[in-house]
Amino acid sequence: MRRKDPLGPHFAHQATVKRKTGQGAKGPVYAPATAEPAAIDDTTKLVRSATGAEVVSSTSVAFPKMTAYIPAGSLVTLPTSFGGRTSTVIDVQVADGGGLPTPDHLAVSLE
Repeated sequence: MRRKDPLGPHFAHQATVKRKTGQGAKGPVYAPATAEPAAIDDTTKLVRSATGAEVVSSTSVAFPKMTAYIPAGSLVTLPTSFGGRTSTVIDVQVADGGGLPTPDHLAVSLE
């Protein structure tokens, strides 16, 4: 029996994600955009980037656990209710309790 996602009701928004797949001669290469259910926290905070640098993040976006991994450098476009802006992913957090009843999710911090 598949366990219902307890965070499901919190993913009330939709964000568009273009996952970074590599680096080309003209810059980053991205996969086609996908629409993903999301919970958005539009709060400024200091985070550590993938390179270890301290960077100011303007927004955090959480996605359901089953969302495909979103690597640093990917682009996320917020819904119009959050300005519709496109930002770069600077940090990724995966929360997975390994089957325990925890709030499993994937979260990204945006520039």
